[in-house]
Amino acid sequence: DANLNRMNEGLRVLEDIARFILDDATLSARLKSLRHQLTIDDASLKRDLLSARDSAQDVGAFAEAEGEAQRQNLPSIVSANANRVEESLRVLEEFAKLPDSMLESARFKEGRFALYEIERELTARVLRRGKRVSGLYLILDTDVLGDRDELDVAEKAIKGGAKIVQLRDKRRAKGQVLSRASELKALCARFNVLFIVNDYLDIAIACDADGLHIGPDDLPVSVARRLLPIDKILGRSVRTLEVALQAQADGADYIAVGSIYPTASKRDTELVGLDTLRQVREAISLPIVAIGGINAGNAADVAAAGADAIAVINAVLGAEDVEKAARLLARTMEVK
Repeated sequence: DANLNRMNEGLRVLEDIARFILDDATLSARLKSLRHQLTIDDASLKRDLLSARDSAQDVGAFAEAEGEAQRQNLPSIVSANANRVEESLRVLEEFAKLPDSMLESARFKEGRFALYEIERELTARVLRRGKRVSGLYLILDTDVLGDRDELDVAEKAIKGGAKIVQLRDKRRAKGQVLSRASELKALCARFNVLFIVNDYLDIAIACDADGLHIGPDDLPVSVARRLLPIDKILGRSVRTLEVALQAQADGADYIAVGSIYPTASKRDTELVGLDTLRQVREAISLPIVAIGGINAGNAADVAAAGADAIAVINAVLGAEDVEKAARLLARTMEVK
């Protein structure tokens, strides 16, 4: 009886985190389904359990382990309650093996292994929750930067209001890219700004970037998600609603939609326009980044169409005053 109660209580806590804090319908439904699968339906057994209950005389009822009275953060709540459920399931599984048991041991074993995977996904979502993509998203494209220093340009843009900085470098050897990525990561950390690496999973991991951004010709989202540490965010560029939905299902943390307008950065890119942005916004619960040809003159329209963030290159890197250009665009998103 005690272990069944601990199991149900712990699952309810995890379910409410998925439902009310993360707003994750899939994880919430999985936890609810697991809770119902493990519920004891036998009315006679339930009566016997209630009859045997004696909380007042339970020698372990009010004993607390060191640190149990407090939780440091949301991940610690997830860990504590997942462990509580897993331990309870193991006890139930073992005692259900006795010849006179009315319970099915395999039922609790299956539930325990199901929760191991759910715990990992829930913890990952909680850890990445503080890395939400919004506002001005600057892409440091080395082809556009030319001989200018990435650190200097990035710092000016950040002071202007950029919330995310992505390094896109197709010119230099990976050793050089890693060195500069590590410096940019340190700069972004100092200003509490997210740092993203474009395309290169190995460099994103090596420099401890906040995340990785991939396109249609890179690793599949499902593979990148499996290889990335669970606290790192993953973005995916898309041109269609179908690809956006698949990316969300495969574990992306944000979706970049574009190209919204013609852009000098990729002259042969396919335009998708604001209509596709609106379609993705209606169907996707993840943060959405609009990309492609966005500037001070059209940023408000993009924000109104549903973008949580605007990714820019030339609108900031091509400006004489980088900080001023960034501030103007950042304010547009703040008004949203």
